[in-house]
Amino acid sequence: MRDAITGTIDQFCAAMRDADITPPDVIEADGQLHRYHVQGDKAGSRNGYFVLHFDGRPAGMFGNWKTGLRSTWAADGKRMSNAERETFSRLIEAARLKAQAERRAEHEARAIEARAEWAAAAPADPAHPYLTRKGVRPHNLRQRGGLLIVPLFDAFGLLWNVQRIQADGGKRFKSGRAGGLFSPIGDFTNPATILLAEGWATGATLHQETGHPVLCAMNAGNLLPVATAARSAWAGAELVICADNDRQTEGNPGVTYATAAAKATGAKLILPEFPEGVPGSDFNDLAMLRRKGGRHE
Repeated sequence: MRDAITGTIDQFCAAMRDADITPPDVIEADGQLHRYHVQGDKAGSRNGYFVLHFDGRPAGMFGNWKTGLRSTWAADGKRMSNAERETFSRLIEAARLKAQAERRAEHEARAIEARAEWAAAAPADPAHPYLTRKGVRPHNLRQRGGLLIVPLFDAFGLLWNVQRIQADGGKRFKSGRAGGLFSPIGDFTNPATILLAEGWATGATLHQETGHPVLCAMNAGNLLPVATAARSAWAGAELVICADNDRQTEGNPGVTYATAAAKATGAKLILPEFPEGVPGSDFNDLAMLRRKGGRHE
């Protein structure tokens, strides 16, 4: 009997792998939904899920909430009954809603901490080593000790998170919400044009050189959510995505993500161009190169 159970669980795991989902180390066949961490996902996340029962004929369901993949399985390749499918679907939907509520509560708790940290910080020192090295003013940044504090807002003006920048340029986000948030620079009262960039220093450079307000998405993968939010919040503004030109990275993720965001939102796209053999990837690098008279070291 034990061998039969083990063999059935092995079949279930094989089906998961065939669907490009890595199964957890332990599969519990108790008819309850189980969530687990998927290797490569953010630490603490539990995007993988499965439910498996041995009542009557073994059957189950599994998926990944992050990718949206979802699949059913029944022993020996038999088709799952509609009643089984409906039962599993209800169980998974209830768990999904519970996970959403837990994630929302966690984000709100972390936001309270971020707002307290922001409130306790002082205006940033213009002579902070990072700002000096990047050739930018502090704008709306604050500072605690040697750390620059970068605020991250949603399109409604609510602060949800912060990024901390060390003197040597090391960056770290607080745990909590990140997707769709941005750090704004400039005046967003009826803007005619809004620029979108990845990093904060790049955004500060663009604002100083053009006068346009800038939304700093903080990473390439967040450009599309930020562009989508901007298109909704400032419908009358022209959006221009100022890509990082990751020429030295396979697939050039800066341009790839920026291009996708521009196409999806109808935004314009520009990218920095560098002379052959000259290092650099973003508009801050390009500005610093100009200040050095085109030299590179």
